[in-house]
Amino acid sequence: MMGGLLAGTEEAPGEYFYHDGKRVKAYRGMGSLEAMEQGQATKSGNNPQKSGKYPTPKKSTTVENAATSRYFSESSAIKVAQGVSGDVQDKGSVKAFLPYLYTGVQHSFQDIGVRSVGELRGGVKEGIVRFELRTASAQVEGGVHGLNSYTKRLFAQT
Repeated sequence: MMGGLLAGTEEAPGEYFYHDGKRVKAYRGMGSLEAMEQGQATKSGNNPQKSGKYPTPKKSTTVENAATSRYFSESSAIKVAQGVSGDVQDKGSVKAFLPYLYTGVQHSFQDIGVRSVGELRGGVKEGIVRFELRTASAQVEGGVHGLNSYTKRLFAQT
């Protein structure tokens, strides 16, 4: 769930290139056809280590990768995209926004009433901290609504 966050950083794999005058890196979502096609079916030959006196017969095997197993399409002849590919603008180094992530996690812990991952794990195990399913309608209702316009700033640089 961090692919979009880390995509476009210096530490992310891939080379930078320019698209419409902006420095970008290619982004391939795990549900994209490009990610699923990376593990296409391949033919495997005889097994060099024979078990018993008969060689292992040739068979077609599917090479699984994270995308195919995650979207249950490792054995499907027809693949349906559940993600996209494109390019992401250069974000610089992860080191630049790591303090903001850290502060966000701290605020989330404070909202939940815990001080650490260990305390969160213990709270979940004891039933003190619970996760609840929210419908799409509840998510909309919980967001910004009723304003003619608004500005959403994710963080402020000091």
